[in-house]
Amino acid sequence: MKAVIQRVKSASVEVDGKTVGQIGRGLLVLLGIGQGDAEKDIKWMVDKTVNLRIFEKEDGKFDESILDIKGELLVVSQFTLYGDTSRGRRPSFSGAMGAEAARGLFDAFVEKAREKVAKVETGTFQASMDVCLVNEGPVTVIIDSRK
Repeated sequence: MKAVIQRVKSASVEVDGKTVGQIGRGLLVLLGIGQGDAEKDIKWMVDKTVNLRIFEKEDGKFDESILDIKGELLVVSQFTLYGDTSRGRRPSFSGAMGAEAARGLFDAFVEKAREKVAKVETGTFQASMDVCLVNEGPVTVIIDSRK
């Protein structure tokens, strides 16, 4: 499981011109689910995400998590994180999990995140989405449950 995590002042996602998810200060999580990912990856990924200390304290040091600041979470499915560009010019997405199985793990990730974070919004799984964000910092990190 891979995630691109962006610290945001605000973020939203639209499908067909309608806002389906919107948050204030917190984290935008672009979540990719790969072949072989399982429940253990979800637990690890949620724990890592919500405890990641990438919010600054008054002294300017990254020392607070989304839990500490009582921030919000916007989770957007992103199978393209498994794009392999090692050969040719068109990415291969063979490392991504199939849509039906991935949807179950995506939903489980969101459910587990909602146990820890008061406001968790999502995009629409498998839809073409427009994601808008105000990246705070900017701060962007990439995490991978297999590393």
